[in-house]
Amino acid sequence: MITLDIVGKIVSGDFSGVIIRQKTGVDLELGELLVTREDNDYFIMQIYDISYGSQIPERIRSLAAGLKLEEQSNLSFIDDEISNFILVSLKPTLFVTPNRYHLPKRLPKFFSTIERITEADIKFLEKPNQPLYFGKIRSGSRVLDIDVFLKGDDVITHHVLISASTGKGKSNLVKVLTYNLLNESYAGLLIIDPHDEYYGRTKKGLKNHPNANNKVIYYSTSPTPGSNTLVLDIKTIKPWHLNGIVSLTEAQLECIYLFYNRDREKWIENIVLAENDDVVNTQTLAVLKRKFNNIFGISSDGNALHFRSGLFSNNSGITTIQNVIDYLQNGKTVIVDTSKLGGEVELLIGGIFAEGIFSKYKDLSSKGALYDKPCVSIIIEEAPRVLGKDVLDKGANIFGTIAREGRKFRVGLVAITQLPSLIPKEILANMNTKIIMGTEMSNERSALIESSSQDISEESRNIASLDIGEALLTSTFSKLAIPLKIPLFEDLFNQKVPYKEKTIPRGVDFD
Repeated sequence: MITLDIVGKIVSGDFSGVIIRQKTGVDLELGELLVTREDNDYFIMQIYDISYGSQIPERIRSLAAGLKLEEQSNLSFIDDEISNFILVSLKPTLFVTPNRYHLPKRLPKFFSTIERITEADIKFLEKPNQPLYFGKIRSGSRVLDIDVFLKGDDVITHHVLISASTGKGKSNLVKVLTYNLLNESYAGLLIIDPHDEYYGRTKKGLKNHPNANNKVIYYSTSPTPGSNTLVLDIKTIKPWHLNGIVSLTEAQLECIYLFYNRDREKWIENIVLAENDDVVNTQTLAVLKRKFNNIFGISSDGNALHFRSGLFSNNSGITTIQNVIDYLQNGKTVIVDTSKLGGEVELLIGGIFAEGIFSKYKDLSSKGALYDKPCVSIIIEEAPRVLGKDVLDKGANIFGTIAREGRKFRVGLVAITQLPSLIPKEILANMNTKIIMGTEMSNERSALIESSSQDISEESRNIASLDIGEALLTSTFSKLAIPLKIPLFEDLFNQKVPYKEKTIPRGVDFD
């Protein structure tokens, strides 16, 4: 015999929200999932607000509270569980029948009994082909033993935004996502790593995955044994790599393209070596030399080039860009350690690789061979540095181009930020999957809510209260906004398999 975990009864509400009276002795939380059943069908609803209710007038309650505080009376009727109660506001999120599930188009029956959700109520969430694993279903603080998957190639190519305040678990989430993607072959990953935290130089990281030897490629200016040295030959750098990354005036751009059109792969070298030019202003040349010294660490003594660091060279790294492109289009995960680089140089390096793979996939598309290769995702931290309103107002860069056009060529972004409000609404709207973690600032919550794929207008309090590792997943590729619990990355190594296989029930219509 099944024991029902009854928590309340519907007492009022409308289509925007149903109000229940909470059963005495029951504790309910923001974000908790509840169900109400009708024969073989049921509604799934989520708590978005909790308040007090009472049948006793407020003036009487105030008087009684004062008397009890002063210990002058034993007003036992005030404690009557029938007179005083808690009201819980629920938003209907799904209506489930034996053969399909869809967004609700009507209300549950008045006075319906409300129960806690169980794993059996979410059995329709199954593992698709080309899966991307996110974590477990969460109901308030309770974690259900149901794994959450979406179709990975759709999610990746239509861009992902990960947003959270500091310390809420963004890096752990990215490690979990990328670790599980190493089990799959449908996607290549380019991770621009400004903190050198994903590979696992000094602790467990992606290098410890069972498939790491075949799938993980690591580039660093100070490589570990067996990894790759991050060095680029300046002859492989093109003027458009600087667009939207390096601040340049119109005169400086004209100078750059003049040298490039005339000297091709030696354009940087010849700008640095040039004493004067019949066409270009001497002052413009001098400013470009200083910029190139800051960015590329390159200078001259009149006849020879000198490189301040090992990142750029004129005699090594000629194949680095092409090698990274080849790795990505073969479904590998490329981690580029930029922790020892300045901010502008870091973004330039990431932009060079991003432009290379984007151009390659545009070429594949023109040849009708785009779907012969895995899709590609580019993971960029502190996304407003390249996708912010003030940045894009100064000129397009490759990351903005991919955000707008990448889905057509199966190249997507995973943009990580604490401040989504700095990203233009157009770009936020193109991020079709959002993983929203704890966010205290109301303007940041508003930016996320307004651009989400589902109606989460009632979720502001819930988002503000999310603890470390808790998240709300909203996606074009999901019928509902899914509350998540993200596992600890370190715990993945204690599992025999990253996630459990499930069998899709026959006859179920996932419309």
